[in-house]
Amino acid sequence: MTTIQIKITMSVKNHYMSLPKGTYCQVTYVWISEDKESLRSKTKTLCKEPAGIKDIPEWFAVSTNITELTLVPVKMFRDPFSLDPNKLVLCEVLDYKQVPAETTLRSKCVEVMEKVEKFEPWFGMEQEYFLLDLDRKPYDWPPGCRFYTGSCCVGSEIIHGRDVATCHNLACLYAGIKICGYNPEAITSQWEFQIGPCLGIEMGDHLWMARYILHRVCEEFKVIATLDVQPVSGHLCPSGGHVNFSTKEMRSEGGLQYIEEAIKKLSRRHSHHLSVYDPHGGADNIRRLNSQTITSSFKEFSSAVAARDVSVRIPGQVFRSGHGYFEDRRPAANCDPYSVMIAMIETCLLGDPSLQYKNLAATC
Repeated sequence: MTTIQIKITMSVKNHYMSLPKGTYCQVTYVWISEDKESLRSKTKTLCKEPAGIKDIPEWFAVSTNITELTLVPVKMFRDPFSLDPNKLVLCEVLDYKQVPAETTLRSKCVEVMEKVEKFEPWFGMEQEYFLLDLDRKPYDWPPGCRFYTGSCCVGSEIIHGRDVATCHNLACLYAGIKICGYNPEAITSQWEFQIGPCLGIEMGDHLWMARYILHRVCEEFKVIATLDVQPVSGHLCPSGGHVNFSTKEMRSEGGLQYIEEAIKKLSRRHSHHLSVYDPHGGADNIRRLNSQTITSSFKEFSSAVAARDVSVRIPGQVFRSGHGYFEDRRPAANCDPYSVMIAMIETCLLGDPSLQYKNLAATC
């Protein structure tokens, strides 16, 4: 679709969006699909604007195997597409027995966060993604395009998709999502946005809704945002979902020792973490973590100060100040943030000996 066609479509849409609708409110229910990667949504009309999450009723959906599901609203946001008073709500999914569906980990993540509430765990995530045309070719790659640019570049000859990234950022701010920045990444048409810092479960909720908003913005521009770790065969710099983590002790004076202790614990469970850091049991990270350019090795754990080609990084500023946070660079771009947060809390703070460690490294 050309720019002119998009403008005409938006003009027609704006006419209907401006129609009065009285006190009615549209609420779009958003939930995670069975594949733990994609999202689904549908919209209900309420008689009036909900004052809070308790005013939004449960609803029903159907799984891919035609089983009835119950959608339970857990987090409400403003709707940046149909605007106030309309809402977006992230939903927990229950199966027909009214227990959390096997494919959703939010309820387990809530339980884990309650156990470590005294530590005040903060999370942030750097979400990388790649823009594709509708034919699934890299977005707007002209002949002679410089594919590898290095991150944060400017210029029409190397940067494509800035309008998409900018509109996504503004839509997230309107919705109330804790988005703290965005930038072009190392390959033309590759972008990143950052969520956080968030307390506990909040990061997962905000990231999933930010992903939903990204896909909706891309619908407007007739492009595709993919979280595939390496959608362009043969090109380096695959997409990741780097997670920043800290506790109250790590953020306090002298916190570096707690950061180093946590990293030691992570090093002992490298294989287990890789098994839950992408939705395919580590298969995506086998493709991604190949020790080339700015990725670490899938087979071996590594850590360092101010380095980008390691499993876990201590930022230089944190090392100099002696407190702050660390960055786990292993999660894939398509990871389930709830799964990542559960693993990090269990390893760094709970030390659950009953967990089974998977030696994925031996299979690659």
